[in-house]
Amino acid sequence: MSEQPSEASGVSGAPQASESPKASGPPADPSPTPQPQPQPQPQPQLRSSSSSPSPAQAVEPPATPAYLHAQRQRAQGAQQTWQPGRPWQPPVKRPGATAKLRPAAPPPIPPAVLWAALATAVLSALLLGDGLGVNLLIVAVPAALAAGFAARAAGRRLRPWTATWAVGGLALLAVPALRDAGWPTFLAVVSAFALGSLALHGSRSWLGVLIGSVGLVDSAAAGVRWGWRGIRERADDSRGRWGTAVRTTAVAVGLLVVFGTLFASADAAFADLLGRLTPDVSIVDGPLRTFLFLVGLVGALAAARTAAAPVRWDGLIVQAGKPRGRTEWALPLIVLNLLFAAFITLQLVVLLGGYDKVREKTGLDHAEYARQGFWQLLWATLLTLVVIALALRWAPRGGSRDRTLVRAVLGTLCVLTLVVVASALRRMDLYVEEYGLTRLRISVAAMELWLGVVFVLILAAGVFGARFLPRAIAVSAAAAVLAFGAISPDAVVAEQNVQRFEDDGTSIDLDYLKDLSADAVPALDKLPEPQRSCALRVVQRELHTSDSPWYATSWGEARAEEILRERPATADHRTCYGLGTDGVREGERDGYEQDPDGYDPY
Repeated sequence: MSEQPSEASGVSGAPQASESPKASGPPADPSPTPQPQPQPQPQPQLRSSSSSPSPAQAVEPPATPAYLHAQRQRAQGAQQTWQPGRPWQPPVKRPGATAKLRPAAPPPIPPAVLWAALATAVLSALLLGDGLGVNLLIVAVPAALAAGFAARAAGRRLRPWTATWAVGGLALLAVPALRDAGWPTFLAVVSAFALGSLALHGSRSWLGVLIGSVGLVDSAAAGVRWGWRGIRERADDSRGRWGTAVRTTAVAVGLLVVFGTLFASADAAFADLLGRLTPDVSIVDGPLRTFLFLVGLVGALAAARTAAAPVRWDGLIVQAGKPRGRTEWALPLIVLNLLFAAFITLQLVVLLGGYDKVREKTGLDHAEYARQGFWQLLWATLLTLVVIALALRWAPRGGSRDRTLVRAVLGTLCVLTLVVVASALRRMDLYVEEYGLTRLRISVAAMELWLGVVFVLILAAGVFGARFLPRAIAVSAAAAVLAFGAISPDAVVAEQNVQRFEDDGTSIDLDYLKDLSADAVPALDKLPEPQRSCALRVVQRELHTSDSPWYATSWGEARAEEILRERPATADHRTCYGLGTDGVREGERDGYEQDPDGYDPY
């Protein structure tokens, strides 16, 4: 269909469309018209850019066809959206949401990274199947070396914040080596993983710190592919050296097995030492060991891949909200500050001697009054953080006066919230004096105390700038978890309850204390008999039945085992049952009013 207009134009003496794709003219009329006499065709000449078109040629060119436009866009790297009804426009894949955050491909994986990842996998399979202890630190060392080798090969430098995250993560992994309690260990391991991921990503913004703490998971598949490419390339280039390494390793392992078996059979002490040092690997544990091997290998490769080419999560930017007017923004917050001030004034009146009036109106004693308000104050503290975040999003940003207004209003709110935090901690202290300390009570009190630290950091950011605030809050959270595990919460709970029993000599909840971990043994060892044996008999039985190797035994377990070896718990079940849940014999309960609702687990 395009050739017929071309012939018509050639007969009429106009330049042909096939000679120049930019030449254009009105379409030929398909109706028959009288043909003019043929005239000599002019020779085609190249027009210079300076020559102006004739009036007959000054016609607007037609639009570019859609398929040519799509081809040009694809050639220039632009995005083209597929439109239905035009099958000649294939859909173009849009880049992922994190494509702009990813750097260039990492360099080829160094051999040192491969060996460090293999060491991590082997140690994970051999050591992590028997429990948690110092083995986590042992496994983390080659994984950290793999990340360090990969970062050096990629040209990354060690920065102060990177060193802070790395040292903090390794310090948190020392908690399982020191304490036997499972809940501080869990918090420490999760926090160590988050700090390690931050060390590899180097994030500094709010979203960067939040997503970067779990961003290591994003590199799992990429790390495996990166490692496999490196192994395949080196296997093709050095087949002979791989064979030599395999033969050398096989000979060394064979010599160790043969002579180690002979020496162990010749000396019982050496056999006992060898049994304690070497992991106990059996066929039954094969699936678990294989899984741990894969977890260690994938984790080390993911850490190395992230260190070589981390995702820049700081590129995710949350746009600030539309600034509000001063009155619209400040008035609700000023009203909230007045409410906080009124509540704090009432708290000061109660603390200074106005509790009798409160008791007359409410009928609550000190413990009930404290318990009733602690949880509400904890939630008020958390919600205040949300209010501050939203207020900063829509704060006025016109000039110095607006900044002064924001600092004054939010600074006042932070100071008043610190007083609320102190009031909540005082309420918890009153309740603990009445009913004793438990795991839940010490946990929520520690959380409230950390929230107070967060408000202090917010106040400091308002004075010195908020550049380091996200990382400072992350450091404070990690430090709180480390301190929480280092002080041994179970030991603190046992120490406080033992001290209360020594002071009043009336009650102690043995049913609760006997379920504490081995960390509580040094404090429970101070109890008189038979309360001491009743509180320690469960821990003693667990330690005697446990056959954990040295690398899966914490220092708290070793210390408890030593104490119970010197002074074992001797009370039987009948004796402990006669003491009752309060740790007092039936004949010694004179003057003690039994709680009709039983022990309060709060």
